[in-house]
Amino acid sequence: MRYVVILMNERLIYTVQEVATILHSSPNYIYDLINKGYLPAIKLGSIKVIKTSLEKFLIQNEGNDLSDINNIKRLVTESEVK
Repeated sequence: MRYVVILMNERLIYTVQEVATILHSSPNYIYDLINKGYLPAIKLGSIKVIKTSLEKFLIQNEGNDLSDINNIKRLVTESEVK
């Protein structure tokens, strides 16, 4: 018989608070991302985010300015402005 061990740092699912901590953001902002359909979530008692969904969200939005989720723009760097 073979056993699979999941280490604490290899969690498969996160709470909204944990996602907010990971992204250095607020839980309200994470709920906004979920409610607007940008960040997929699942309800298991409370709202949870699957690790792979969070990773996909970050990859898909790399290079974007998500400061205002009602008006997402490409991130402009200082070198692009000059």
